[in-house]
Amino acid sequence: MIKILIIEDEEVLSDNIREILEDLGEITQVYDGESGLYEASLGVYDIILLDLMLPEKHGYQVLAELRQENVQTPVLILTAKDSLEDKVVGFQKGADDYLTKPFYREELLLRVKALLRRSLGLFSEQQISSSGLICQLTTRQVQYAGQVLPIQGKEFELLVYFMQNKGIILTKEQIFDRIWGFDSNTTLQVVEVYMSHLRKHLKEVKKEHLIQTLRNVGYIFQEEG
Repeated sequence: MIKILIIEDEEVLSDNIREILEDLGEITQVYDGESGLYEASLGVYDIILLDLMLPEKHGYQVLAELRQENVQTPVLILTAKDSLEDKVVGFQKGADDYLTKPFYREELLLRVKALLRRSLGLFSEQQISSSGLICQLTTRQVQYAGQVLPIQGKEFELLVYFMQNKGIILTKEQIFDRIWGFDSNTTLQVVEVYMSHLRKHLKEVKKEHLIQTLRNVGYIFQEEG
């Protein structure tokens, strides 16, 4: 499931944005720059909507520190500032797009979808593929050479998460927060259990080697070739 972070101190506006985007995925809302920086730094979100005039820490500072920490999550700036100079500053600090308040519902939705399409390949063919594996995002099916693999539920979400982050090390903590959520009652050990199940299914088509374990670090999906 897509994870969206909204960093906006106006609660009514934040709720309106959530209502516009809630069909796309899971939404997290925070209302100040410090909390926003902490959440964004976790590296589990697919897109961040960032206001500029925030309490605790300015939006530009949040963005600059994120990029310094090598968090490359797409960021859409939402602000009442519409001057060219403001936009230039935003892009220089690492913004991916810029939307001036007030904005139309349809425009916000289109811009968010465009960023997700660019970063994750979503909202086009509704599938992700790598090394012969094809994940159909609408039907939640995994196929290889015309064969449907018995990969479902959290195992499917795990595989999609890895394929969205090919060549990037994912820690157990990141995987747990992404797939099970911060408020889950289960423990970190569940990651190893589901990784074992996923690898067993991939082994049926001799693709278990795609996901490698990095001892005491995490896991990485290495595309063939």
